[in-house]
Amino acid sequence: MQHKRDDNDAPRSDTPLRSDAQRNRERILEVALAELTRSADAPLSTIAKKAGVGQGTFYRNFPNREALVLEVYRHEMQQVADAAAPLLRAHAPDVALRMWMDRLARYAMTKAGLAEAMRKAVSGPNGPARPAHNPVTEAATLLLRTNEEAGTIRPGVTAGDFMLAISGLWQLDPHTDWQPRATRLLDLVMDGLRAGAAGN
Repeated sequence: MQHKRDDNDAPRSDTPLRSDAQRNRERILEVALAELTRSADAPLSTIAKKAGVGQGTFYRNFPNREALVLEVYRHEMQQVADAAAPLLRAHAPDVALRMWMDRLARYAMTKAGLAEAMRKAVSGPNGPARPAHNPVTEAATLLLRTNEEAGTIRPGVTAGDFMLAISGLWQLDPHTDWQPRATRLLDLVMDGLRAGAAGN
């Protein structure tokens, strides 16, 4: 009987270790996002210290700066992408698309330090490849397809067309009053998407 109880207890004793490791990883990513957004050159030792983890734990999760920056970048792009479906559930398709564009603009501007860290991470001779914007491209495709089916934008617009149209966002200086210029740019893009829509 005692032996059976030990068997049952064993998995439970492993679970806290796994959840602690997961919490450590999430905490590192959270701190890294804040620090890299503030400064592309934030020291890894500072990130580890603020995350409350030792160097060994840090490097087990992220063996180098490039690995950390790539993971933060992927995570943030996924957050932007994941916003598309809830917006479509809560709003009319064209409203959801315009709101998602604002979210993408906020990401582009408020994460400027992260973008610079990403540029540095992939620019070295042996640096990793920049990850594709697959989740964001998929989210844009979902939004565009839903709007086309609803007749709220012109037919045939691809995610590639859309990303090219909004690429001016990345030309704005995040240290200036970028919001009015971003709003104007995205309104122009939205007007272009609506031109020739079946519902017009």
